[in-house]
Amino acid sequence: MPDNSTAMVIAIDGPAASGKGTLAQRLARHYGLPHLDTGLLYRGVALTLLDAGASLDDEAAAARAAEGLIADRLADPRLRDRAMGEAASRISAVPAVRAALLAWQQRFAGTSAGAVLDGRDIGTVVCPDARVKLFITADAAERARRRHRELESRGETTTLAAILADIEARDARDAARSTAPLRAADDAVRLDTTHLDADEAFAAARAVVDRARAQ
Repeated sequence: MPDNSTAMVIAIDGPAASGKGTLAQRLARHYGLPHLDTGLLYRGVALTLLDAGASLDDEAAAARAAEGLIADRLADPRLRDRAMGEAASRISAVPAVRAALLAWQQRFAGTSAGAVLDGRDIGTVVCPDARVKLFITADAAERARRRHRELESRGETTTLAAILADIEARDARDAARSTAPLRAADDAVRLDTTHLDADEAFAAARAVVDRARAQ
């Protein structure tokens, strides 16, 4: 991958519903950088399979879908559905899918200006030379409450208990996969947002980025 040690690449990792996506979007707008929600790539692969009537367990079909994924696919509103998040978590455990999407992510991050990427292996695998690495987390119960409010605001009906079970299952699957498991990079700044609102989390993250820019 290109050496991004001088570009302002901001790598944001963390588990589901930790607030990393909202934070990434705000940082990108604030610093005038392009933003990539890398989870949409995996959701796009999962949706491609489901639309084709293929099984999420068909690793060969998943790899082909990842290799042929086009940017327009990421605008499909169905990618934001709760079920697609669960499907993406299953797809992301397939090594061939991760390998196919790695080049996409690194191309996005490889511009001279830099970029903001959020996901689960950005600081450890996708952009190990990123100038800023943040690992955003919050306890599972709080993350479940946040996701429940989000889904209710979109008119989706579900229970807090079901969402918590999904989050705990995704955490376990993401941490245990053999390829690029979810973990904080050794040089990442950890930010626990359990007791922070969006503005407080943004202020804390911005302080980290500003320190890096000043160096």
